[in-house]
Amino acid sequence: MGTFLNPNNDNFLAEANSLYVDKTMLIDVTNRYLNDPTFKFICLSRPRRFGKSIAEDMLAAYYSKGADSKELFSKFKISKTASYEKNLNKFNAIKFDMNALFSEWKCLNPDNKKEKNPLAYISRLICEEFCEQFADIDFGENNSISAFIQKVYKEKGETFIIIIDEYDVMVREQVSQEDFDIYLAFLNSLFKNAELKPAISLAYLTGILPIIRDRVQSKMNNFKEYNMLHTGKFAEFTGFTTEEVKALCEEYNCSFDECKSWYDGYKVGDFEIYNPQAVVNAVVTGEFRSYWSHTSTYEVISDKIKMNFDGIKDDVITMLGGGKIDVNVGKYKNTMSDFFSKDDAFTFLIHLGYLAYDAEEEQCYIPNREIYKEWEYAVEDDSDYAETNKIIKASKNLLKETLSGNEDAVATALDASHIHVTSNRSYNNEESLQSAIYLAFIYAINNYTIVKEMTAGKGFADIVYIPLKAGSPALIVELKHNKSVQTALNQIKDKQYFDCLANYSGEILFVGISYDEDTKKHECKIEKFVK
Repeated sequence: MGTFLNPNNDNFLAEANSLYVDKTMLIDVTNRYLNDPTFKFICLSRPRRFGKSIAEDMLAAYYSKGADSKELFSKFKISKTASYEKNLNKFNAIKFDMNALFSEWKCLNPDNKKEKNPLAYISRLICEEFCEQFADIDFGENNSISAFIQKVYKEKGETFIIIIDEYDVMVREQVSQEDFDIYLAFLNSLFKNAELKPAISLAYLTGILPIIRDRVQSKMNNFKEYNMLHTGKFAEFTGFTTEEVKALCEEYNCSFDECKSWYDGYKVGDFEIYNPQAVVNAVVTGEFRSYWSHTSTYEVISDKIKMNFDGIKDDVITMLGGGKIDVNVGKYKNTMSDFFSKDDAFTFLIHLGYLAYDAEEEQCYIPNREIYKEWEYAVEDDSDYAETNKIIKASKNLLKETLSGNEDAVATALDASHIHVTSNRSYNNEESLQSAIYLAFIYAINNYTIVKEMTAGKGFADIVYIPLKAGSPALIVELKHNKSVQTALNQIKDKQYFDCLANYSGEILFVGISYDEDTKKHECKIEKFVK
């Protein structure tokens, strides 16, 4: 066994013995694709913190001849499948992290580097292990991974599983053109060599960005690509599913509702997906907070919203107000530099996890409280969003005034929020009114689960605020424009919207809000109800 060629299962063993959510059925999917010329080349891109490395450690532990993993996997779901023992530890596995090795190469003393480019360094390390493990084969002096694979296949008939983490690091690091061309040649030699293809039973590549269009895509056009826009059969392995999070919350005695509010919101395929690293941190420590900024930074958002593409500010404000905006995800070239429109900027942020994507509606949105914090930090430092930030900061006081029944204060705050949200759109649009209210009450996400258009009684309640902790009242908000505020309150009572809170008992505030198109003023009435 080696570090890169036929590694042991130590990494996955450590992960499996800690807090591990059983994702081993991913192996069942890859087993089905083994040696299939159409599907055996797989490229998955995910944001950081979404379990890419753990999945790769798992695959290496399962396939590698350098590991004995029967006992390790015996307690997991994959052990019950028909293909389990057939493929267990039966392949030569090559696994390496491009980012780690690239960083190692950069840290070497420039004057003492044996290799002048990172790919030569990576190739040497892996080829040295080939010579150790296949000592009976004369590889000559060639340090080409593809040539070594082909030699083993021809002489022994053995095939390989290739697992590469952070395959896109050379794109993200924006290396020199010379090093980038060498990287393209490396990809071409591994994955486009017709003679080598039979020697590869599976290639599994992961990164943050999808395959870069144009030049890189031409070197990897035989790969099936799965990303945050299109997940295919890998949807449930993108992050933690709702059922998995519910089980963790029950095991660790944590509030599922609060966990959902903080870390849910990514919709992929038929699954609601949670940020795995954040959920694990929350249930283990018992603290629900943002873990995102520990490994990333809001400047990524700031850089993109400062590009000032036409309409980007209005769309950002809409999303800060809880809305979704249309996005054309087909234009972005998957690079770190080619941004020509707000669609490119938003698509980039989707891939990085700062936005979620609704494939059915072709819209993007801010997924949860954790990510909202990052957006809040970004607009806080941007003078173009000074008024937005002022409304966000005032929302804490607005919630306090609402709970105390100060109707005039609520109406005044909504006047300001509505004007701001509709700077370049129809002021009288019902959607903009709802966004204005959501933005004005945005602080409530810290204490409430917020549901729009909630099925309630004999209709749909516009916005319902369900308290996360006992002692706070629930809120049912009904919006009307060009009608009296009393009409809004009457609708809540007449249609029995409070029935939507079937498992809730305690105080509910009925909040009626009306908006007059002529005066551009809001009115508010608040009534208390005990359920």
